[in-house]
Amino acid sequence: MKNVVFLLLLITGKLFAQTDSGAVAIRTVVIHKDPRIEALVKKQAQINEETTRDSRRSMPGFRIQVIQSRDRNKVFAEKTKIYQQFPDLPPYLIYQQPFYKLKVGNFKTQEEAEEYEKQLSRLFPTGMFVVRDIIEVKPD
Repeated sequence: MKNVVFLLLLITGKLFAQTDSGAVAIRTVVIHKDPRIEALVKKQAQINEETTRDSRRSMPGFRIQVIQSRDRNKVFAEKTKIYQQFPDLPPYLIYQQPFYKLKVGNFKTQEEAEEYEKQLSRLFPTGMFVVRDIIEVKPD
């Protein structure tokens, strides 16, 4: 009995499934775009630009640590020398208790930093070395 019902369902299913006459109907779909969606997309792009701008201004790189001392006045005097002798190298004064550290430059590669280190060694003969740091870059 189950087999007979199954065969009847199978046959009727095939009959109804094969009712396609082979003709193809071409239909056109018209999409009406809401102009507010385009405004939202532009606004989101603007927000993305503003929020990622700061992350593009800094990157991992290298700086030259010129001096590390507990004497604040000594570090400020060295910073003044840097300003006078190397105006193209931006100095960065950092206080990490109990030391003041003076770092200079924004170098993308260690080789760049080492070239400037040779020039700085005339002014600061000891205690200077290249360190990894987060540097400031100008967005292109």
